[in-house]
Amino acid sequence: MSTVAAALRPIPFPSFDRVRTDPATQAFMILRVAFTVAPILFGLDKFAEVLTDDWTRYLAPEFNDILPGSAQDGMYIVGVVEIIAGLVVLVTPRFGGLLVAGWLAGIIVSLLLVGGYGDIALRDFGLLLGAVALSRLASARFSEPRA
Repeated sequence: MSTVAAALRPIPFPSFDRVRTDPATQAFMILRVAFTVAPILFGLDKFAEVLTDDWTRYLAPEFNDILPGSAQDGMYIVGVVEIIAGLVVLVTPRFGGLLVAGWLAGIIVSLLLVGGYGDIALRDFGLLLGAVALSRLASARFSEPRA
């Protein structure tokens, strides 16, 4: 199977017994759930504005210039992408982890271009590493069914 096909192949959820007894499976499941739920919630909040009342302040003018419409329209696009990314992680965590990592890299660049958000950029770098770890765990431990 090609590398691309393997990355896009859905990964079933491990058995309860395996989750209960295997620490690596537990770590994989914690990351899979976190990187499914968090992007979906952040994406939904681009519309609801519960976590912050102005998501546009995190959008660098350089990115706003290439997005269609206003900054708020751009944040709606961001919200849809984040929801999709969370769903991709749910189904194909090997690819989804890399997708979320790439998305976080873009967010980090935007935060650094805006300025004043280095602390959030550093936190997002930690999340980026977690997303890469999810992808690697999915590739190493869950690419083929275990006996």
